[in-house]
Amino acid sequence: MTDGTTNPGGAGPQAPGLRRNLGLVGLAATGICSMMGAGITVIPFMLQRNVPGIGPWVLPSYLFAAVPALLAALAYAVLSSAMPRAGGSYVYASRGLHPYLGFVASFSQWFGLSIAIGVVSYVLIPFIRDVVGALGLEGLAATLDVGWVRVTLALAFLWGSVLVNLRGLELYERILVPLMYLMFVLGGVVVVAGFLFDHGDFAASLLAREEVAVPEPGPTPFRLGTFLAASAVLFSSFIGFDSIAQAGGEARDPGRTLPLAIGIAVLTVGSFYFLFTAAVYHAVPWSFIAERAQGQDLTAPGLLGYLLAPGWTVLIVAGAAVALANDLPAMLLAVSRLMFAWAEDGVVPRWVARVHPERHVPHRAIVLSGLMASASILGSHFAGDFFLGVDILVTSMLVNFLVMCLTVLALPGRNPRLASGIRVLPGRSIRDLSAASGAVLLTLFLVVHVWKDLNAELSAWYFHSTPLWLGVMALASAIYFRELAKLRRGGTDVEAIFAELPPE
Repeated sequence: MTDGTTNPGGAGPQAPGLRRNLGLVGLAATGICSMMGAGITVIPFMLQRNVPGIGPWVLPSYLFAAVPALLAALAYAVLSSAMPRAGGSYVYASRGLHPYLGFVASFSQWFGLSIAIGVVSYVLIPFIRDVVGALGLEGLAATLDVGWVRVTLALAFLWGSVLVNLRGLELYERILVPLMYLMFVLGGVVVVAGFLFDHGDFAASLLAREEVAVPEPGPTPFRLGTFLAASAVLFSSFIGFDSIAQAGGEARDPGRTLPLAIGIAVLTVGSFYFLFTAAVYHAVPWSFIAERAQGQDLTAPGLLGYLLAPGWTVLIVAGAAVALANDLPAMLLAVSRLMFAWAEDGVVPRWVARVHPERHVPHRAIVLSGLMASASILGSHFAGDFFLGVDILVTSMLVNFLVMCLTVLALPGRNPRLASGIRVLPGRSIRDLSAASGAVLLTLFLVVHVWKDLNAELSAWYFHSTPLWLGVMALASAIYFRELAKLRRGGTDVEAIFAELPPE
C-alpha cells in the first residue's frame, strides 16, 4: 500500500492504505530487535534444562543452528525482492506455492510469533527482578516473583508496545532505532566482561558469596541426537529476520531494501549472538549453569552478577531488559501485517484489514495480535515454564521457513511472471541449490524437534508443543476453507486473487 487508497480483495468501499515510510535502517532495526531478546540472554543457558546432556556443546550447536537459518534468510531475501508486500511470507507462499500452504504456514508463523511476544513479555520481569536485587532491594525483588505481579507487569509491557504500534510508524521508528544502538552498547559490556574473567575467578566468587564450590562436570560425550535437539532450539535465536519481510508494504524501495535489511540483520545478530554466548560460558562454568538451571530461570546478567560489582550488574541487566523490550513492538508489527494480508485476500474476515485513517496502521490486526500474545503470557505462567512457548515457536517457524524454501523452488514454474522479478540470486541453479539445502536441513531440524517434544516426560499432554501446534493448524484450516467457500459463493474469482500480488 502507498499513500493512496486500497480496495481490499477487490471488494467493498475504499479505505486508507499503508504508507511506504520505512527505510533501510528502520527495516534492519525491525529484524534485529525481533531477533535479539530471550534468544541471547536466556535460551543459551536455560538450554541446559530443556536439553539435558548438552553440557559443553552449546557453542557448536549454535554454529550448526546458524546454517539452516542463513539458508532460510536467503530464501526470504530472494522472495522479498520479487514480491514486496505486507505479510510477506503469506504472500510469497500463496502466490508461489499454493494458497492453502501459504495461509497455514503463515498462520503457523503468526501463532508462533504471537506466543513468542507473550514469552518475551513474561521473561522480561526476571530481568527487572535482577536489577532491583542488585540494588539491594531484596523485598521488592521477591515481590516481582509473585505470580500475579509478574503476570500483571508482563501484560503492561505488552500493551505498551501495542500502543506504540497503534500510534504509527514514525513513533515506532523513533523509539526502536535508538534503543537498538543502546542494546548493542550495553550488550557489548557483557562480551567484554565475559572475556575478562575465567572459571577460576567465578569459582572464587561463588565460594566467597555462597560458600559452595562449582559442581564438578560429569562425563558429557557428544551425542548426535542431543546435539541436533539443542541446535533445533537454538535455531529460535535466529528467528526474527522474517519480520522485515512482513513490513514489505511499508518499505521504501522495497526490492532493494528488504533483501539488504534481511542480510544485515542475520549477519549482525548471528555474529553478536555467538560472541555473547561464548563470553558468558568463558566466565561461568557450564556445570554450574546446568545445575542451577534445573531449579530457577537463569539470565546472562544474573550469571555475570557473581563476578561484577552491583553497578555493572545493573547496567548489563538494563541492557538485557532493553533487548527484550525491543522485541515486542518489532514482532507486533510483523504478526499484525500477516493478519492484514490475510484479510486483504479475504481468507479471514475483511474487517481485520481496516487501516486507521490517520495513523495508517492496521489497528484491528494489531489489537488482535496483542490479545493472542496476552494469552501466551497466561499460558507461560500456567505451564510454569516458558520453554513451552519457545518449543511452539520453533515448530511454527521451522514449518514456515521450510515452506519458504519450497516456494523458491516452485515459483518459476507456478508463476514465472513474478519469478522474473527476483533480484537476489537471479541464477536459478545456485538459487535452487540453496533452497533445496535449506529444505533438507529444516526438515531434519523439524523431525528432531518433534521427536524430542513427543518423547519428553511431562505431567500432562497439553504441555507438549506438538499436539497444541497441530490443534492450531486444524483451526487455521477450518478458517481458511470456511472463508474460501464464502468468497466463492459471493462470486469472487479466487484463482485470480492468488495469481497476482495484492494491490499497492
